[in-house]
Amino acid sequence: MLIFIFILYQPTPGPGITQRLGWQSWETVTPSHQDLTAANTTTGGVPAGSPPAEQIPDGVDWWNVTTTEEKVDLASLPLDVWAPLLPHDTGLSEITVTRCFVNPRLGSSLCDPDSTSEKDAIRGNWVRVDRNLNYESGYFSGYLNIYYRRTRRQDINLITDIKFPSFTTCWNQWSPPLYMWYKVGKTSGDMTVAERSNIITELDVLYGDDIPWYSFEKLEPPTMLHRGQQQTAWLTMRRGVKTPPRAPPLHFSHDGRFKILQIADLHYSVAAGTCRETPASLSCPNGSDNLTTTSLIATVLAIEKPDLVVFTGDQLNGQGTSWDPKSVIAKFSRAVAEQGIPWAVIFGNHDEETGGVWKEEQVRLMQALPYSIVEPGPKDVHGVGNYVLKVKSADPSKTHLLTLYFLDSGSYSSGVFNLWGFFRPTAYDWIRQNQIDWFLQESASISPIQRPFIPDTSKDFGHSWERQSSDQLTPQTSKLAKPNAMMFFHMPLPETYAKADVGTSGRVLDVGISGLEEKGSAKGSDGFFEKGILKALESDHVSNNVQEVKVIGHGHCHLTDNCRRVNGVWFCFGGGGSYSGYGKLGFDRRFRIYDISDYGETIRTYKRTEHDGFKDSVLDDVVLVGKGART
Repeated sequence: MLIFIFILYQPTPGPGITQRLGWQSWETVTPSHQDLTAANTTTGGVPAGSPPAEQIPDGVDWWNVTTTEEKVDLASLPLDVWAPLLPHDTGLSEITVTRCFVNPRLGSSLCDPDSTSEKDAIRGNWVRVDRNLNYESGYFSGYLNIYYRRTRRQDINLITDIKFPSFTTCWNQWSPPLYMWYKVGKTSGDMTVAERSNIITELDVLYGDDIPWYSFEKLEPPTMLHRGQQQTAWLTMRRGVKTPPRAPPLHFSHDGRFKILQIADLHYSVAAGTCRETPASLSCPNGSDNLTTTSLIATVLAIEKPDLVVFTGDQLNGQGTSWDPKSVIAKFSRAVAEQGIPWAVIFGNHDEETGGVWKEEQVRLMQALPYSIVEPGPKDVHGVGNYVLKVKSADPSKTHLLTLYFLDSGSYSSGVFNLWGFFRPTAYDWIRQNQIDWFLQESASISPIQRPFIPDTSKDFGHSWERQSSDQLTPQTSKLAKPNAMMFFHMPLPETYAKADVGTSGRVLDVGISGLEEKGSAKGSDGFFEKGILKALESDHVSNNVQEVKVIGHGHCHLTDNCRRVNGVWFCFGGGGSYSGYGKLGFDRRFRIYDISDYGETIRTYKRTEHDGFKDSVLDDVVLVGKGART
């Protein structure tokens, strides 16, 4: 009897109201990685479903050959859950705005718009956009939330446009009401394919004055104006389904080259700020630090034309300024994505200071951005973002020639709570034992190759491979070994500051600037260098004990940019590349480049600084590994 009353009959709203059965009820769906990234690959191999090499037509490179991606079952996407990363093609039937003094996140339905079971069945359930338009106005302004209904019915008129009257000219301290108007068009059944692809399929909210989330557009004017410390709030909308472009598999060029650009410590915030420690000659007006940094990145990308960009931590400034990580994540990779360059990320200590948006969620957001190849890594390993990328050859063999390891060095291992209840860190975190075990397991799984690598020219896709004449050939010793490897993590190890190796010429193997700031390594350690890096050898069949990982790239220390070799392994800092992070007058913002050639055998690095508009700005050009390396 109780089942009948509360679930099936439902004469009044009761415990079964959310379980009511009807045509609008659909199975619960958890967004999968495939739904969000559409066959994004992190192995550097062929995209999922690509044909084997023998089926690739002449004149076409293997990494450009893809098959039709598996279709998302749009009918299974939940209608009553706000999830703007899902590729909904379902239109909206109604929009409303509510103001309430009870936080709707507490699960209370006190602020939900009025409705009936009949309206829910016809137009869909009310869905709350989980972003408060009054977020920075204080408690007494209440929670201002947008609700919409989404329906799959073919006989319901769908919303085709949203407008705000232009009241901005008369806005002042006592602003008049801002009204939102929406236009209702044809029913889904009467729309053409072109009309259906242009309907509004999702709403979101942006904080700050930068770009909205990918595929969304800002609606003018803002719903809240920028006043003092209060940031602008914007309603944004998406039309149709727009899948972000995916990165091709990582690969060397036909002449055996691959270039990595490291961007360290962007420290972007929701609010635009002032450029820090910059000369008076720099044109960086107040409120343009993020924008000026993005322009700087675009310039160095145009000069260097890298094959991969690695953001080495502290993309977010934290420290109370990244309270809405989504608005910050939307913009930090903007310059890279606009040039169609694959990019990867590791997390820094400030990336966790986001007011409750954890790194797992940040990864999910990044995966939904253009050309991202970011991975969360295994859940049973400490941290988020422990993953491996493999760079392969351009010939049909697709041989794995370079390994890139990414690890999460954590944020803070301890801290105290002050009188106001805020956490104040007292010690940095470090790479933990299960990360060491994971790295050794990944390293052991890599198969050795014949080195140096010789490309397979039996099928050259119409390209002419560069050949040396017989009098230019240099005799080389061939060996069976794992490919060279590089590693990136934010926080330096204690060994980074150890005494540098001395080369055969008596020269200390330490190139660049150090000593301008305190050591940035954690005091604690699980011995990653001794138990991990030095134990992972490139071959078990040789007696010279050469490490697989040749270079480790760090961020964290903005005024340190040296490369130092310790026990045969190079530790390299990126230096600060952002006007939003701390700097020092006379220490130009800079970026580190790794130019890898000879099919992975030679690793050269240098820095390019902002000095004189990047003219003659290359510093400390040095070969770390391979021909001409400092030894």
